[in-house]
Amino acid sequence: MKNALYNITLIVLVSGLISSCNVMKRVAKNDYLLTDNEVLVNNKKDNSETVSDQINQKPNGKLLGFPLRLHIYNLARPNIDSILKAKIYDNPRKVSWKTKLLSKKQLNKDLESRKGINKWLKKTGEAPVIVNEEKTKKTTENLRKYFFAKGWFDVKTSYNIDKTENQRASITYNIVTGQPHTLDSITEQIESPIINSLYQQQLKQNSLLKKGEQYDASNFKNERDRLTSSLRNSGLYYFDQDYISFNIDTINATKKVNTELLIKNRAIRNGDSTVRKPFKIYKIKNVNIYTDYQNRGSKIKDSTTYNNFNLYSFNKLNYRPKALTDAVFISKGEVFKDIDRTRTYRYLSELQAFRYPSITYVENKNDTTLTANIFLVPKKKYDLGFDFDVTQSNIQTLGFSFRTGLIIRNIFRGAENLEISVLGAIGASKDASETKDAFFDINELGADLKLTIPRIFSPFNTDKIIPKYMSPTTRISLGATSQKNIGLDKQTINGLFNYKWNPSTKITNNFGLFNIQFIKNVNSANYFNVYNSSYDSLNSIAQNIGYTTSGLSIPEGTNAFINDVFSGNTTITPESDDFSTILSISERQFRLTQDNLIFASNFTFSKNNRENLYDENFSLFKTKLELAGNLFSALAKPLNFKKNDTGNYQIFGVEYSQYVKAEVDYVKHWSLGGTTNNVLALRTFGGIAIPFGNSKNIPFSKSYYGGGANDNRAWEAYKLGPGKSQSILDFNEANLKLALNVEYRFDLAGKFKGALFADTGNIWNVFDNIGTDDTEFKGISSLKDIAIGSGFGLRYDFSFFVLRGDIGFKTYEPSRGLGNRWFKNYNFANAVYNIGLNYPF
Repeated sequence: MKNALYNITLIVLVSGLISSCNVMKRVAKNDYLLTDNEVLVNNKKDNSETVSDQINQKPNGKLLGFPLRLHIYNLARPNIDSILKAKIYDNPRKVSWKTKLLSKKQLNKDLESRKGINKWLKKTGEAPVIVNEEKTKKTTENLRKYFFAKGWFDVKTSYNIDKTENQRASITYNIVTGQPHTLDSITEQIESPIINSLYQQQLKQNSLLKKGEQYDASNFKNERDRLTSSLRNSGLYYFDQDYISFNIDTINATKKVNTELLIKNRAIRNGDSTVRKPFKIYKIKNVNIYTDYQNRGSKIKDSTTYNNFNLYSFNKLNYRPKALTDAVFISKGEVFKDIDRTRTYRYLSELQAFRYPSITYVENKNDTTLTANIFLVPKKKYDLGFDFDVTQSNIQTLGFSFRTGLIIRNIFRGAENLEISVLGAIGASKDASETKDAFFDINELGADLKLTIPRIFSPFNTDKIIPKYMSPTTRISLGATSQKNIGLDKQTINGLFNYKWNPSTKITNNFGLFNIQFIKNVNSANYFNVYNSSYDSLNSIAQNIGYTTSGLSIPEGTNAFINDVFSGNTTITPESDDFSTILSISERQFRLTQDNLIFASNFTFSKNNRENLYDENFSLFKTKLELAGNLFSALAKPLNFKKNDTGNYQIFGVEYSQYVKAEVDYVKHWSLGGTTNNVLALRTFGGIAIPFGNSKNIPFSKSYYGGGANDNRAWEAYKLGPGKSQSILDFNEANLKLALNVEYRFDLAGKFKGALFADTGNIWNVFDNIGTDDTEFKGISSLKDIAIGSGFGLRYDFSFFVLRGDIGFKTYEPSRGLGNRWFKNYNFANAVYNIGLNYPF
């Protein structure tokens, strides 16, 4: 695979160089290829994104200065139909010869495929951008409007096209802004007394239009939106933004702008005539919830009233009233608020119990009130799903897995959803053919239960702390799996009790009241059969000192050799490198075969500023704090927990883990060049897990690792670090991690995207009893052991997901000696090839 990727890269580069001389291939004789745009604002160059967005014509895109898509386009024939007609269809002898060699149907398919390739080249490539003076004039006008909207009413714009003899041209746009206009007097003319009262008492003080500030048209738009939103949340059901306008009067001599806010009365159509009347505030008279709406002709068979809500059902009412009314923010007696309808839509959708929630308002003209009708269409109570996978890994040659899941909605009549899933798997290990056992010698069986409750499930009332508009949910889950004849034959039990709520659209809070994990390894003796690198290192040392000639047996030989080394029964001394290697292997064996009992609580805060899937100017901040083992420590003495030989407490014969873990993760995206396809992405991560009390180290499942497709891509997963140590083990992990990733993403051709990246970071041991000097973090001086990888990637956008391939090169290797770390393995032979789905951050 490495050679294939290398050859493909080489072919692309060579092809590009060969075709680079044909950049003018599709440029007509009297046309000019646009090579550059420059915008000068008051004789200073302006490359800002907002100004760039005003330009109608931009040069062909380039990759590292090379117009790849233009060259792909030039490979296409502009008149393929005429060429094929002249060369084949209009030549009877050629048609006759080809139809003898092929059938007529095959000939037509061959010609159509040629057209298809030609069409693909045009679609994937990019046509040469020819200078168009009409578009240039349009850009000049766009720039004038842009600066005018920012307050430079006297702006002057012009352009100059610089043409060369080789049919290339650049365009310079000149803008002279003059002095900006500023806001002076701001008055209002509001026809409806109610609106005028609301404006004067509540809205005016927060106006976005400030005297003395530079005129900006966007501020007027935002002020209009603000007033509309505020008024529609103050009972004005019939109000919309069309009733708001501004009169703007400029005083050129003083560069001042006088502004008048106009809000008209409500327009009521009556046949062909329209009358205007003052707006009124509407209150909610009734809230009707139709729990299983079918059609208008159906008859209601069940109804009830709960907390001023009227609930109707066309069959038996299957929901406890409180479960539905908690999801409705529209309240009887309250004024109409648009935000109440929006929140109700969102909460009802999050219940995942209904298909088409619909909310309508009916005016009661006699008393200026509204009746809110909420129509719900329940989803099926039961949903059954199936999933089948075929897998292959370094442990098994072939594997089949089957998962089935059942969803039961509204299981306790409170809109709760229960999910029951069962997993079964069989597989053949690489050693299966060498034994007399059945071919499928691997099996796994598991089951999970997950209950989702659409509220905070607690004996205490939390409405004041977490009100229902924050969409609180409680998730309770329990799962168990059993693996046999695979690795260490693990048996695991997991339990979770978690709260989740959203204080705003951008912020999410998760509080895991408890998270229980119990991991038992029932086949620890198989360790060195699974972790081959550890065995090979251990066996090599044993053979080098003459301890064995035929190889260490598993597990008797490996265990005996390790014990003899530590007991001083071999020629290996504690000062030797071999002793350190065996110590690392022994520690890792102990950690990976150790049974774990984790009882943890955690809190996660996330803030995501991303507006939508296409927004590439956003940031994401996430922090997490986790505490484990404290409850057990508090109960250890009162309940007389037993201690093991090391003095640590045990529950069911297993040491419980005790640690504190903290993480901070920050992602930032910048859109460059006025296009969402040209993005600079950055990610920083820091995490530490500190054992204390009943633990001297943290469980393997809670540790950090370096390398892999979503981390430092120049190293394989678990192959980086810790610190400056050599990665001699199968899985290298530690309890401190620092990482910084930067990636530049850009378009290549059509749905093909490219990326250049630099990944930095490493893992270390700190505040535990694991590792050696090379693996420990000793303060600022250890930062010189941060690994650096760099490389490039190719992605294909399938719209609903991105298939990603990255090639990472070891740029700075901390495992090498100081002064010998830069670019020592910076080549394709030592590169790491990663394949992943979607972007790494």
